[in-house]
Amino acid sequence: MHWPFPPRLVAALVPPSLELDTFDGSAWIGVVPFRMTDIGVRHLPRLPWVSAFAELNVRTYVKHGGKSGVWFFSLDAASLLAVEAARAAFHLPYFQASMQAEERAGTIHYATSRTDRRGNPAQFRARYRPTAEPFRARAGTIDHWFTERYCFFVTDAHGRVSRTDVHHHPWPLQPAEADVDDNTMAHASSLALPATAPLLHFAKELDVIGWSPVRVD
Repeated sequence: MHWPFPPRLVAALVPPSLELDTFDGSAWIGVVPFRMTDIGVRHLPRLPWVSAFAELNVRTYVKHGGKSGVWFFSLDAASLLAVEAARAAFHLPYFQASMQAEERAGTIHYATSRTDRRGNPAQFRARYRPTAEPFRARAGTIDHWFTERYCFFVTDAHGRVSRTDVHHHPWPLQPAEADVDDNTMAHASSLALPATAPLLHFAKELDVIGWSPVRVD
């Protein structure tokens, strides 16, 4: 789910060491619910209690050193161990939440409520589904701009920037529709979502490989 925002409003919430990335003059805020599966470190066995869980992130898009990537305002996850590990290893703003994600007759029923006191209260409840066959986004389109990104950035307490590179095949995107009952995820990060309907995309599955973060400044 993506909404356009005036760049000045979003830039005020992004560290000054990063450049806000825009499309057609707008910054964009994404609320992205999904489910992680088969998570693990290469060559090590998977641990059943941390290798699969629901997750939701609130994001925008930035640049640094000529590379375009993702900036996360928050990431909520249903695994306490994953939350603490990601905070320690990647300095990401992860929060524990009570979450459910279930597919019923082709529709995803998704609900989350943040339980972590390190963040503001935040909830999301919705039902969403794809409405057409998958397609590959063409370069230059906003679909491509949203999804074909291969790194994310974080800053530490001193403002120093780190980049984590990822790799994946092009997203198998599908048009989507959603019935949203509650969504305060962006508001918890001081972002008041506009009343306009968001742009919606759905992806059934995407394999992703990630590397360790590196300092880039």
